[in-house]
Formats: sequence, C-alpha cells, structure tokens
Amino acid sequence: MTTLKGKTALVTGSTSGIGLGIARTLAQNGADIVLNGFGDVEAAIGQIERLGVKVRHHGADMSRPEEIEALMRFADAEFGGADIVVNNAGIQHVAPVDDFAPEKWDAVLAINLSSAFHTTRLAIPGMKARGWGRIVNIASVHGLVASANKSAYVAAKHGLVGLTKAVALETAGTAITCNALCPGWVLTPLVRQQIDARAGQSGRDFAAEQKALLLEKQPSAEFVTPEQLGALALFLCSDAAAQVRGAAWNIDGGWAAQ
Repeated sequence: MTTLKGKTALVTGSTSGIGLGIARTLAQNGADIVLNGFGDVEAAIGQIERLGVKVRHHGADMSRPEEIEALMRFADAEFGGADIVVNNAGIQHVAPVDDFAPEKWDAVLAINLSSAFHTTRLAIPGMKARGWGRIVNIASVHGLVASANKSAYVAAKHGLVGLTKAVALETAGTAITCNALCPGWVLTPLVRQQIDARAGQSGRDFAAEQKALLLEKQPSAEFVTPEQLGALALFLCSDAAAQVRGAAWNIDGGWAAQ
C-alpha cells in the first residue's frame, strides 16, 4: 500500500481520459490534486472531491510558457508546491510529413514536449528543497517506435523519453525520480475521434473499426485503461520505485515487442 497523504500531485491534461484516471488513483491513495485542462471541469473536480482530498483546478494553456508559470505558482500558493508532477497534456495531428501544416507541428511539440520541460524546470527547485519528488511523463509507445503520418507526435514523444532520461541523470543524487510511461492504445476521447474518423471513411461501425485499430498494432487486442496507467504511476511514486530512474516503461499490449 502506497500512501501519498501530505503530498500534492499536479496532473496536466487531467479533466478526462488518462490524466483524470491517474489523478483519481493518486487521490485514492491520499494525494491532494491540482487538475489542469478543459472540458467538463466541474465533473472532474467532483470525482476527485468525493475521494476526500483537496483538489483545485487551473486552466493553463499548456502551449504557453507564461501560463505554465502561472500554473506552477498556483500550485505553490494553494499547496506549497507540487511533490508529484504528471506531464500528461497532449494533442495529435495526423498527416504525411510533406503535407503537415507547420503550425500543427509547432502546436504538437509545444504541448506534448515543451510543456513538460517547463513544468519540470519549475517543479525541481521545490522538490529539492522538500527533499522528495516524482516526475512521471506520459509519453507513448510512439516514444519508442514510429507510425506513418504522425511525425510531430512521434518526434515529441521520442523527445519526451529523451528529456526523461536527462532529468533522471541530473536528479540521480537526490530523492527525485523521473520516469516515462509509454502506453499503447487507450480508449480516450482522442482515440474515439480517430475511430469515428475511420468509421466515416470505411462505412463500417464503431465496433468494427475499434477492433481493426487494435489488431493493427496491439497484439493483446485490448485497450490499456487509465486505471492501469494510474496504478503504474502510483508504483513510480512509491518507495519501492526509488531506484527506477530514467525508465521508459511501455504498457502497450505487446505493441513494441513485435
């Protein structure tokens, strides 16, 4: 059993999907939570409040460094700093590289990679002062292998794995760890949109396209769940994981094993 009572976890992109699942798991184990993101904010706050911990939301646009700085100041003011930072915010754009809009490239790298740099650089001084910290970067199996038509996403996630390793080395002599999770397909709103788009193109129903999507890449033919990712993030926050440093832990139904 891992207790995070007295710790604060800041989870970016956490009002739905993977981020909310991880925030829930950390809250279930006692962590106070700073949520970030758009959409149904009140519902997300309600889910965490029901777990009996303190929760606050900040709507920083994670593509804007000045708003990230405001988010980190908010965590300092409300909780005395973030002991755990989960960098989960992400977007996707699919197109061949020779037809990839430059502004889309910039947006994907800003949110999927640069935002993690900014939260990390701002969180580490406080973690050092408190003598403990955990940074968990939600990369992707696309941080380990590539797929066509996802050049920006693949580049950003490979970069996030590299950033994870560099930060792990820089903090190796401290009680701060930095690791990455590399999930395969998770049935998030983003993936639902991809399946809907495929169904629209093929004329097949959602269930058929869902199965086809999984079988293309993920040998288990099952989605990874936010709860499974939350459990793995919780482990990385535990004392048992104190010497897990710079790992890129794939949780992908066998995708990268092929």
